[in-house]
Amino acid sequence: MRPVGKLMIIGGAVNKGSFAETDYDQNVEKNLNFFERGILRKIINESRLKENSIIEIITTASQIPQIVGPEYKKAFEFLGSKTVNILDIQNREQANSDAIVARANAADVVMFTGGDQLRLTSILGGTRFHDAILLKYQEQDFIYAGTSAGAAAASENMIYQGSSSEALLKGEIKTTQGLGFIENVIVDTHFVQRGRIGRLFQAVVNNPRTMGIGLGEDTGLYIHGDTMTAIGSGLVILVDGRFIKDTNLTKIDLGQPISIDNLTVHVMSQNDFFDLKTKELTIVNSQYSPIPQDK
Repeated sequence: MRPVGKLMIIGGAVNKGSFAETDYDQNVEKNLNFFERGILRKIINESRLKENSIIEIITTASQIPQIVGPEYKKAFEFLGSKTVNILDIQNREQANSDAIVARANAADVVMFTGGDQLRLTSILGGTRFHDAILLKYQEQDFIYAGTSAGAAAASENMIYQGSSSEALLKGEIKTTQGLGFIENVIVDTHFVQRGRIGRLFQAVVNNPRTMGIGLGEDTGLYIHGDTMTAIGSGLVILVDGRFIKDTNLTKIDLGQPISIDNLTVHVMSQNDFFDLKTKELTIVNSQYSPIPQDK
């Protein structure tokens, strides 16, 4: 059974602007490029009550929650949201409290900010707060949104460590269990700018059942039912290991280069969609689409 809820996973932002900028009001169009390219606006539009939805900004992953939380609050409010709260959960005791669980149960959207995904999972994993939002996602019209660390932690398994330059050396990436909102995928973020495709290749060759998702900056995936749709201005890379023919993975020592034969890679841009059931990509602006005939 596919969950009733929706996922919005975002690769991180390099062009989202900042409400702390002194010239913000004079450059609204430039500073809101990230928001208006479909990311935060899409979250609002897909939420249960649109601008009246209750949004909770979860800043647990961040080391500067006092800055990050208000930035997102102002962003959502600028786009018309009427009830936006900041939920800065700093320890597991808080995450198990009645007050925090009540706020989770009342929310229509939870938005997880960037930071350290291992901090996110180690504080929230297995708590009453985690259980509450996971149940809401399974059974209700509820949105889990996450950027950067919040996106990486959304999947069943997640990458939490590993350099970009040495990622195709055996043992150079570290994975652990994520928050479990989507199975059989692993997500990497800031994908294009930081050159992380090797990290995703190794994660997939370690278990080819897992599909790798690489999210570029200012780019996200909207996941509902069996369909993943690319949103934002950049690229989404999908790595499918089901048809791998051969690898040297089990024959080499730690630190040695990995060889992979027949790894499948898809590249998605805005509005393209991928069927999780059939594993087929549809390019919306395909050069092979039939040319409309004059009636």
